[in-house]
Amino acid sequence: MPAYKIDHIGVAVASIDGALSAYAALGLHPVHREEVAGQRVRTAFLPVGSSSIELLEPTSEDSPVAKFLAKRGGGVHHICFAVEDIDATLRHLAGLGFRLIHPSPVPGSRGKRVAFLHPESADGVLIELSQETPEGRP
Repeated sequence: MPAYKIDHIGVAVASIDGALSAYAALGLHPVHREEVAGQRVRTAFLPVGSSSIELLEPTSEDSPVAKFLAKRGGGVHHICFAVEDIDATLRHLAGLGFRLIHPSPVPGSRGKRVAFLHPESADGVLIELSQETPEGRP
């Protein structure tokens, strides 16, 4: 059940296109863009070694990322850890008393199954768990 790598670091931005110049100056360029309707965001993934930076742009004013931007401004939104068995990991964490935003995995970007832990369970850090799926199917 342990996390085996940092899958990505999510960064909330008002505009993906507006934010890209800072990353391009570091030689980072998006390799995947997607709209995740269930989370009400557009995403762009910029690979860095075996991990990525995920830029998150809200698609509605009531999305969690829009609320984050309104409250805190742009910046690091979450850290995502890759796990091999997200269902077992969620059961394990729930058994330890962690507060889960998603008690069961939901479809995420790039065809992954994802779930978030409430920041109250991790000293204010929003943690996402993700699991690769065969052929990108949640």
